[in-house]
Amino acid sequence: QVQLVESGGGLVQPGRSLRLPCVASGSTFRFNAMAWYRQAPGKERELVATISSRGIGIINADSVKGRFTISRDNAKNTVYLQMNSLRPEDTAVYYCNNFPAGIAWGQGTQVTVSS
Repeated sequence: QVQLVESGGGLVQPGRSLRLPCVASGSTFRFNAMAWYRQAPGKERELVATISSRGIGIINADSVKGRFTISRDNAKNTVYLQMNSLRPEDTAVYYCNNFPAGIAWGQGTQVTVSS
């Protein structure tokens, strides 16, 4: 069973950056499109960014375009979310998964943007 482990979150001030890694277990990672999702308090989980198995990334959430970048390292079974110019409205729990989501969700990593 594939497991997903997100990390890298924390409390940051507006305007700062964070890089979130997500490590997936198993041998099929490199064949799968992956994505980052987030869920803010009181809101539904939303799709933030997707990346193909070959590393072509797309930012899906309009609110983060120009600030966030998705990438992957298939040799490390890891997908990354680089988040720059963070805003308070980026506060959420961030999750990775396949795209479309088909793996059991991990714990996620909490990102809090506040001064």
